[in-house]
Amino acid sequence: MADQTPQPHQTGGGRRSFGQFAPKFAELTDDVLFEDVWNRPGLSARDRSLITVAALVTSGDATQLRFHLGRARENGVGKDELIEAVTHLAFYAGWPKAMTAMGVAKEVLDG
Repeated sequence: MADQTPQPHQTGGGRRSFGQFAPKFAELTDDVLFEDVWNRPGLSARDRSLITVAALVTSGDATQLRFHLGRARENGVGKDELIEAVTHLAFYAGWPKAMTAMGVAKEVLDG
């Protein structure tokens, strides 16, 4: 059962980043991914952030990881938890992806 604690409302930056360049992409980012998927009941924003960080580490997406590590901190995931998640994923996602992710984490979390 999902935590009933009020969650921070998740918003995207699609229109701000791509509104003029790719309006449909911006719309889908803001209205579907963030407004709908990120704000669904069933998982807390904290849990969604941890899952998203894990997915980005395993895919090797350092650019999106940079953003989502910050979002995870905003959603209540601790620095030590994020470091532990990357360490744990090293054995499932592969050492090179974890090394890249840990470098990004060090930049974002200690920056």
